[in-house]
Amino acid sequence: MSDNFGAESGSPKQEASTSAAQAPGWERAVLEKLAFAALEEQRAARRWKIISRLGWLAVFGVLVWLVAGLGNSGSAPSTRHTALVEIQGEIASDSEASADLVVGAIRNAFEDHGAQAVVLLINSPGGSPVQAGIINDEIRRLKAKHKKPVYAVVEEACASAAYYIAVSADKIYVDKASIVGSIGVLMDGFGFTGLMDKLGVERRLMTAGENKGFLDPFSPQTEKQRAFAQAMLDQIHKQFIDVVKTGRGKRLKETPDMFSGLFWTGQQAVELGLADQLGNLDYVAREVVKAEEIVDYTRHPNVAERLIKRFGAAIGEGSVKAVRAQPAWR
Repeated sequence: MSDNFGAESGSPKQEASTSAAQAPGWERAVLEKLAFAALEEQRAARRWKIISRLGWLAVFGVLVWLVAGLGNSGSAPSTRHTALVEIQGEIASDSEASADLVVGAIRNAFEDHGAQAVVLLINSPGGSPVQAGIINDEIRRLKAKHKKPVYAVVEEACASAAYYIAVSADKIYVDKASIVGSIGVLMDGFGFTGLMDKLGVERRLMTAGENKGFLDPFSPQTEKQRAFAQAMLDQIHKQFIDVVKTGRGKRLKETPDMFSGLFWTGQQAVELGLADQLGNLDYVAREVVKAEEIVDYTRHPNVAERLIKRFGAAIGEGSVKAVRAQPAWR
C-alpha cells in the first residue's frame, strides 16, 4: 500500500507541474508580471497625486468664490435707505478699519442709487495717518462725484486718525460723553543705552549711512537725529491741522489747545466746533437723512478671505506647479 501511495504522489499531475516550471521562458514571464504590477502601482500613485493636487486647486477656487460672493456686504436693495459704514478699532493696514476695506465699502455705498446718504459710524482711538489720509481723500472725491452727503456718527471715541477721517463728513454727530479730538502726532520707543552700560553689554551695530540706525533703541540718539524726527512729526501735524481746518471751516472756534493733542467730551467738542450736534445713528437716519432703513455696507474679512491671505497664494502656486510638473510616461 505504501508503495502504491508513493507511486501515486509521483503521478502524471506532479510531472506536468514540474515540466511546466521547467518550460523555456518562464523566468521572463514572471519578470514581466512583476514589471507590469510595479508599473500599475506607480500609475495608481500618480493618479492619486493628480487627484489630490487638483483637490487643493478646487479648494482654492472655492475660497476665491466665497470671498467674491461674501466679501462684500454691500449688496443693498435699491429702495431708499441710509448707507452705513463702520470704522471700528485701530486704523491700520492690517485691521478691519484699513483703507482697503473702508474705501471699498464707501464706494459700494455711494454707487447704490437707493442710498440717500452715507453714515460713518466711528468708534476708534486712531491709528495710521496714512490710512486715514487715504480714506479722507476718497470720501471727498466720492462726495464731489456722486453729490451725496456724508455724516459721521461718533460712539465712544473719535480720536487722532479717526477724527482725521471724520472731518471729511458734512456733519459730525456725537454723544455728550464721546471722546473727540487728540489732533496730534506721536512717535514712541525705548532707549536701553544706560541699562546696557550698567550690565556691561556692548552693542555691535554696523550700518552704511550715518543715520541708518538712529531709531535703534540700543544706540544713543544725537541732537541732530532728534531734531530731524521732530521736524518730520511737525510736518505731519501740520497736514493734520490743515485737513481739520479744511473740513470744519468756520465752524471751528480755535483755541490755543485745540491742536495740542488734547481731547474733549462730545459736549465740549460741539461747543468748540469740532462736532456739530448731539445725535446717534438712528437719529441721523430718521431725522437728518429721512430714510429710516439702514443698510450696512461695512466689509468684514470672512474666514475664507483670511485663509486666502494666509495660505491662498502658497496653495495656488503649489497646485499650479504640481499640475505642470507631472511626470510623463512614454
